[in-house]
Amino acid sequence: MSQEHSPLLPNGAWSRPVTSATPATRANVSGREEMGLLNPEPAPTTHRSLNTFFGVFVPTVLSMFSIVLFLRTGFVLGHAGLLQALLMLCVAYVIVSLTVLSVCAISTNGAVQGGGAYFMISRSLGPEFGGSIGLMSYLSKVCACGVYVLGLVEAILNIFGRDPASQVSEGLRVLPQGYWYTVLYSSAVLLVCLVICLVGAHIYSRAAFLIFLVVTISLLSIFISPLALGPRNFTFSHQGGGNHTRVYNASFTGFNSTTLRNNLGPGYSLDYSTDTIMSFASVFAVMFTSCTGVMAGANMSGELKNPSASIPKGTITAVLYTFFVYVLLFLLVSSTCDRVLLLQDYSFFQRINIWPPFVIIGVYCASLSAAMCCLIGASRILHALALDQLFGRLLAPAAITSSSGNPWVSVLCTWALVQCVVFAGQLNTIAGLVTVFYLLAYAAVDLACLSLEWASAPNFRPTFQYFSWHTCFLGIVSCVVMMFVINAVYSSASIVLLLLLLLFLHYRAPTSSWGYVSQALIFHQVRKFLLMLDVRKEHVKFWRPQVLLMVANPRSSGHLITFVNQLKKGGLFVLGHVQLGDLDVLPSDPVQLHYNYWLSLVDKLQVKAFVDLTLSPSVRQGTQHLLRITGLGGMKPNTLILGFYDDCIPDDYFLQDPAFSEGSWAHRGEDNFGVDLSSFRAHFPLVRGTGSPRWLSSEEYVGIISDAIKMGKNVCLGRYFSQLEGAWLRPRKGGADRTVDVWPLDLLRPESSGCVDVGVLFLLQMACVLNMATGWRRAQLRIFLCVEEAKAGNQGWVTKEETLRELLGKLRIRASIEIVPWDAVLRLQGGAGGGAEAEGGTEGGAEGGAGTTPSITTSRDFLSGLNGLLMKHSARAAVRFLFLPRPPADPSQSQQYLAELDALTDGLGPTLLIHGVTPVTCTEL
Repeated sequence: MSQEHSPLLPNGAWSRPVTSATPATRANVSGREEMGLLNPEPAPTTHRSLNTFFGVFVPTVLSMFSIVLFLRTGFVLGHAGLLQALLMLCVAYVIVSLTVLSVCAISTNGAVQGGGAYFMISRSLGPEFGGSIGLMSYLSKVCACGVYVLGLVEAILNIFGRDPASQVSEGLRVLPQGYWYTVLYSSAVLLVCLVICLVGAHIYSRAAFLIFLVVTISLLSIFISPLALGPRNFTFSHQGGGNHTRVYNASFTGFNSTTLRNNLGPGYSLDYSTDTIMSFASVFAVMFTSCTGVMAGANMSGELKNPSASIPKGTITAVLYTFFVYVLLFLLVSSTCDRVLLLQDYSFFQRINIWPPFVIIGVYCASLSAAMCCLIGASRILHALALDQLFGRLLAPAAITSSSGNPWVSVLCTWALVQCVVFAGQLNTIAGLVTVFYLLAYAAVDLACLSLEWASAPNFRPTFQYFSWHTCFLGIVSCVVMMFVINAVYSSASIVLLLLLLLFLHYRAPTSSWGYVSQALIFHQVRKFLLMLDVRKEHVKFWRPQVLLMVANPRSSGHLITFVNQLKKGGLFVLGHVQLGDLDVLPSDPVQLHYNYWLSLVDKLQVKAFVDLTLSPSVRQGTQHLLRITGLGGMKPNTLILGFYDDCIPDDYFLQDPAFSEGSWAHRGEDNFGVDLSSFRAHFPLVRGTGSPRWLSSEEYVGIISDAIKMGKNVCLGRYFSQLEGAWLRPRKGGADRTVDVWPLDLLRPESSGCVDVGVLFLLQMACVLNMATGWRRAQLRIFLCVEEAKAGNQGWVTKEETLRELLGKLRIRASIEIVPWDAVLRLQGGAGGGAEAEGGTEGGAEGGAGTTPSITTSRDFLSGLNGLLMKHSARAAVRFLFLPRPPADPSQSQQYLAELDALTDGLGPTLLIHGVTPVTCTEL
């Protein structure tokens, strides 16, 4: 796009001057900057003040050191044992590490704006995939925030909640417990998070370092406590089913080899918080929530001073740091705590600490920080989605920000959704859903990086080099496999939701200036396959029409364009146009500015066609250029189609097709790539009126036909296709009452009627191709056999019919044969001596000799008789296929040649005159 700014350019290093642009252009650029589609510089309301440590490392560590570290370490080790817990940790961190490599590669390939993972995915994969994954990533953040809030409430109730076995408050245990009380406490905690986030992310970032220090001190106390404390025994109870209270005796043994051996293997049993039997998948789902915070730093990209440098450094350092801490913690706990303590008291760290408030404060700070981080990160993703306007007006309010740039509406919307999540009541209940959502988002990040790597685009040059397509592919596979291992139902539902979002965004067809990696991948693959398409290996068995349709003005050619689209049979279809001019006297090539209008024409007509334009001093010379250079490799036109050259005043197709109306254009206004209806109409001139000059002479038109035949191209002339009914332009099922009529005979030179040559076979093939097109399959194909009863008698035409029927059988063409006596018409031919002259001509459509057509001596009565014969037998046909004689070698006979064709087809209706020069049929396997 002309107004596109590359995200690879550094901020402020380059900008297009807008002062010389038109007001409309300036408004367009300004509007796109407001939408976030054109943003080479940070928005003035966004304050980038965070460095690597405070903006990436600290939020990532705090998100990964949340509830799992303080409240679910015993749960994981007690059920899975040390060995399987380490296996889960390694699997989780392998998945995370592979995703981190992809994140680092993408983030170091250009300027990263707000939105974190969503920004990276959408700018890599395009709006459809980016928008759908962005919304899924947003939902994962919402669910994760609910998990952290529920974890914080669980930690609060472990200290201040009443004993389930007692109805009386004892000491600090004053808070009643139960499902609705849990929801109430969660709502209160979430309200605190909301207030902090409404103030702004800078408040959280300032407090995050203090929280990080508190969590670090809590961790140090956990590691030091086993060295300072001796063995201890504990007794605690849980409320069981049927109002029964279960009492458990557990012990802290200190460092003990027996304890370590007992904790090596798995021991999956009943989870007292959910009353369900645990398994490897359910425990891994809970444990993996510790890894979901790996994108916390990336989601703060809008507040980072230098996100391209900070995200890789901070994220990788945080991943290594947290992995080291988790491994040490797993070894420490497995060596000092028996399995009963691990399984029946998830807050056991408080019991074995030198000063329990260390752990309590650490749990509260870590959980509250992770909840706020998810709330802020989710709100930024929603805000970025709203700015990009991928979901239309549905998310429009989320784009509103305060004077300081805080998207407070997005924060409120996110808070409301998290409030719905906390109604789950238990952390372990939604842990599986959170994990599945995050794994899907991670797989999408890996897919984005894999696509960029496979596309081999020269501009994909990330400064981070420690990745390859192998790591990306392995990351995708591992994420998808673990999704279904954890919960097949959740995984299937999330993929279905993703596909529905993809279809929704694809239907809306949002356009952007981000670039589409799908286009790069398609280019990469098409180039490879075109190189494999060897023209030396072509065979007539696999021939298909590859059409170059020359269009002077789409206003008068819309019907023909749509018809040829049905005639191509999966082959190449190119719309060609010659712009008259001389590049030597022009400051720049005017053709390049026209492509958008022609491509919009293709979109509106819904035809599968390419566009090729050229600049030339004459139409004939330009057509020669297109015939030679259009296409690539084995995909080059073999058939030239032209509109008929006559004096008829054409109708304006733009006024007939509703696709070119104001309502249709406004309804699909997003996918016009900057072309509006008024400029589109103004670009294509009005149809020719009475007395208007013609840009193409009859000699030049006939010369184009001759040039194409000399170049070995088949030629078709289309006439009266503006009369083709709308139902046949885009045909549907039906049409059994209509016919496609074929006259496989050079009517102007009947002496060649006894020869079935290449031209006749090409004529039959094209009619058969149309009959195979969707909507034309039930149309009856009729082939007319003209016979002379006076010469051959009944036996003669019966023999001709049997010969033709045998030929159709070999060619597998299903058609009825109509016998047409035309003795009366032939008698008119000799009135001007045409018969004698005709013997000197070449066979119509043969291999291309240098003979001339007997145009000058053709009788008007003979032409009138031929036209009457066609009108009598093919008046009601949907389309007629006639033989096109070879044009005269003498340019002075061009007008007479066209006059004969005009008289032959006058008033017939949609007619295609065909001259074939290439073999197209085969009777062998």
